[in-house]
Amino acid sequence: MTTAASPLSPGRRRTLQRRVRAVVAATIAYNVVEAAVALTAGRAASSSALVGFGLDSVVEVLSAAAVAWQFAGRDPEARERTAMRLIAVTFLSLAAFVTVEAARALLGGVEPDRSTVGIVLAAVSLAVMPALAWFERRTGRELGSASAVADSRQTLLCAWLSAVLLAGLLLHGALGWWWADPVAALVIAARAVKEGVEAWHGDACGTPLAEIVASDREHRDGHDAGR
Repeated sequence: MTTAASPLSPGRRRTLQRRVRAVVAATIAYNVVEAAVALTAGRAASSSALVGFGLDSVVEVLSAAAVAWQFAGRDPEARERTAMRLIAVTFLSLAAFVTVEAARALLGGVEPDRSTVGIVLAAVSLAVMPALAWFERRTGRELGSASAVADSRQTLLCAWLSAVLLAGLLLHGALGWWWADPVAALVIAARAVKEGVEAWHGDACGTPLAEIVASDREHRDGHDAGR
């Protein structure tokens, strides 16, 4: 039988809120640079996947900004639902932009140029973004913030998309498979739609927040009891 978890103390809650603000600021700073590099390189190489990745970085900035707005208020919980809806809209907007760009490339048979800058950017993001996502997700779960958990999922999506982008660019560069680029972009769009729908309905990573928080607390209580 699981005992009820004790509520967070005011001091612990303030600490967690500061951590959320810090990781959100770091995420915004990184994604601003990432977006500028990806969009510039994507336009230069006519790469729909790189452009889509750049747009995803813009969306990540907007998503993180929604969480920053939430935690800038005196009562972050009161802004939770609005922040979740804003995050959902950013996901769906990304999907729309990327789908149009990829469809245009596939139907027009436009072969993108090889992009070394894009390959390096995807590799760096694949290393950086999972760490930011893990930190925000862990903090959001303990705090009981659906928006922070959802935003961490957005950040993790960015890491996952980095792998998809890297695969598409390498296949194009090594084997000349030009269509791998827009196909990778469509994978990005499909994943963004899934995350957007879940965020709109108030779920984080497909799991209701109550279950996420309860699961984490049960694991933490069991770990403490085993010491």
